Order: sequence, then C-alpha cells, then structure tokens
Amino acid sequence: MKDNLTLKKIRGCQPAIGCFLGLGSPSVAELMARAGMDWLVIETEHNALDSAEIQSMLMAIDGTDATPIVRVPNRDQVFIQRALDMGAMGILVPGVRTADEARAIVSYTRFPPAGIRSWGPLRASAYTLDSDDYLERANDNILVSLILETEHAVKNLDEICAVPGIDVLTMGPWDLSLELGLDPRKLPLAEIEEISRRALEVGRGRGVEIGVSASSPAGLRERQRQGYIFIQYGPDYNLLANAVTDGLAALDRGEGGS
Repeated sequence: MKDNLTLKKIRGCQPAIGCFLGLGSPSVAELMARAGMDWLVIETEHNALDSAEIQSMLMAIDGTDATPIVRVPNRDQVFIQRALDMGAMGILVPGVRTADEARAIVSYTRFPPAGIRSWGPLRASAYTLDSDDYLERANDNILVSLILETEHAVKNLDEICAVPGIDVLTMGPWDLSLELGLDPRKLPLAEIEEISRRALEVGRGRGVEIGVSASSPAGLRERQRQGYIFIQYGPDYNLLANAVTDGLAALDRGEGGS
C-alpha cells in the first residue's frame, strides 16, 4: 500500500491542495494528479457515476502521488467500504450531524479490532498480491473527512472533532447556508466565515484540519494566510468554466457591430 502523502502533510501542518472532480472523467482526474494536486475527490453524491466509472478514475490517479478520495453518497457502511475496496485512500462523507455518526464512520474504515470494516479490498490489495501489507497499514493510512454542512454538526462541533480517527472537517458552505436560512448565491457570507474560523480553532485543538475552498490563485493565498492548509481549488468544472468565460470575455468578437 502506498503512503498517504496528504495525511503526512496535514499531520505535519503542511499545505495540501486538491480539487473536487465532478465531471466524471478519468482523463481529467489524471491531468489534475499529474499537474501536482495533493488530493482529488471523486464526486459520487451529486452525479451519475457507477462503481466501474469510479474505479476507472481511481486507476487514473493511482500512478501519481495524489491521494484519491471518494465523496460517498451518504454515511452507509457499504458505500464507504466499497470506495476503499476499489482503491480510495480517503473518504468524504456528507450530512454528518453527531459524534456518534462520526464514530460509526471511522469504524467502517478500520479493520477489527479497531473497527468493523469487512475484508474484501480486491483492487486495494493489488488483487491479493499486497494483502499482508494492506491489512497491516490500511487502518492508519486512510484519510477520513466529514462535510460540515448541517446546523446540528455546527452545534456538535467540539464533540465531533474529539472523535479519534477524524482527520478533516470540510466546509459545505452551500448546504450550511441553506440550513441557516441564508442565500448561498451571496457567498462568502460573514456567518459562514465565522463558523469556519471557529471550526479551525476547535479543530486545531483536537488535531483535526478544516477544509475550505478557493476559486482563484488570490483566494488560495488568502485561505493559506488565514491558517487553512487543506484547501480545495476548483472543482474541475468551475476551473474549466472560468477559463472558457475569461477567454471569451477577453476576445473582441465584433458582436457590437461595426
């Protein structure tokens, strides 16, 4: 099993920059990985990817140093185990509300006696060629991230951060805004930024990093200045859309007439 370099970075308080992959393309996944992203999240909650397509994207990332993470549809044990068995080295779980739910999620990522993950990592164990090493190292080499996107999770922030095995809480500003009665189209919002800052303070005290997003190089620098080290640049479709619209805006196509 290869080392989870993203885990090593955040445990050493070093920046780890990544991207959400919503386009479902193995080619885009490979491009992002080879461009130097530290981690990549394969989106499976809000798109139509099936397991075979997820596995193809994991294979595209596998020949690089980037850490492949799967955003599972929900906190169901089968989804979490399947993602790890296909070769994910981290999971991102939506909709978490309580510390008990967080503890259950961690247990699904750990083989006994540390958890209740069942044995079946066919691709993750190199089709059994790497079973011994995978069994020995997987429990300490899987990144566990939860999305902070519910009002209940905000209220239970300290208890969730205290759960052993939680590595990152990733901000979900759109869903959190909607839960709080705010308009996410107006982000950044002071209320969400304050929750993020408080999460950073609480998380650091518990050894948990807080994941935030940035959509520009200047935004990346600002997030790093604020003290965040697990930073999303993207997602992939936003980077593409921004490049296209910026390019078109810079071109005089004579549409105003002569």
